[in-house]
Amino acid sequence: MNNTNLSRYEQRVKQAFQAHKESGGPTYILGIETSCDETSASVVRDGREVLSNVIASQADIHKRFGGVVPEVASRRHVENITLTIEEALRDADKKLEDIHAIAVTYGPGLVGALLVGVAAAKAISLARGIPLIGVHHIAGHIYANRLVEEMDFPLIALVVSGGHTELVWMKGHGQFEILGETRDDAAGEAYDKVARALNLPYPGGPHIDRLALEGEPNVPLPRSWLEPNSYDFSFSGLKSAVLNTLHNAAQRGETIQPANLAASFQDSVTEVLVEKTLRAVREFGAKQVLLAGGVAANRGLRERLQARCQQEGVPLVIPPLSLCTDNAAMIAAAGFIRYEKGEFAGLNLNGVPGLSLSEHE
Repeated sequence: MNNTNLSRYEQRVKQAFQAHKESGGPTYILGIETSCDETSASVVRDGREVLSNVIASQADIHKRFGGVVPEVASRRHVENITLTIEEALRDADKKLEDIHAIAVTYGPGLVGALLVGVAAAKAISLARGIPLIGVHHIAGHIYANRLVEEMDFPLIALVVSGGHTELVWMKGHGQFEILGETRDDAAGEAYDKVARALNLPYPGGPHIDRLALEGEPNVPLPRSWLEPNSYDFSFSGLKSAVLNTLHNAAQRGETIQPANLAASFQDSVTEVLVEKTLRAVREFGAKQVLLAGGVAANRGLRERLQARCQQEGVPLVIPPLSLCTDNAAMIAAAGFIRYEKGEFAGLNLNGVPGLSLSEHE
């Protein structure tokens, strides 16, 4: 695109934004999420009300590989993206003419997968002359909570997913300070690896969670607290401890009940996650705790964090299961905050697989 056409596009976007702000009407944002193996599109009104949230999952395709195959995921996104957007608009009873901005995940994630969503979002933005908003995937998970309850700052957000485990301090909308993050395996990765060792299907998290409810946490496993003042996480050693426990038992001809091992593993993971979160609440004086990410669907984690937050007298917000996994409604919700501030991306927006939350701010 030459400079003249680019200038015209930017002018159209600016005019569209100003005209809508002056009208005082509701804001409809189309969200697009393609960071991993879900193709999702959603229409959200005023950053709070979900009118549609369509998710085309690839879980069954990748299950036989024991994990997500990037090239396969990207190709499926190409096949699904247009149909998913059309369905989201249809479910919301909206047309593209009704949409005021496009919010899209641009990182972190699989680069090929990200590029499909970014390309679709840029095409719509260019064709309609409406703002394009780049959203960090983790910011989206955090803002899934705002679709349930208004945020009360300052707050602590515990983000736990397949590829991310982070403790985030927020003083206001769009302000992210990472207090701690995973140094090796994220919690979700550890769940998948332990599930594989127990011959459970992929993804392993839900299967470990269900099995843990049937057992007793009576298998000694370590807690990785790291340095005394650290808010970082490390689950690689715990995963190795589980594998060693199974290996040693097999050499001795002993049998370990899978349910008890699952319960012990989950007890170790949730204790570290919850206690570090509550320590951060006390140290920073948080008014609210948010739980976010795919592992937020874990019943053991939800129940333990709920009980501890009640003991500490701090409100806890947890999204419904439908908003815990990757979805476009959370991207639209996070995008609304940037729309209100007039923080738009240009047509040079690209997928950034290693994007950090601090860079996004």
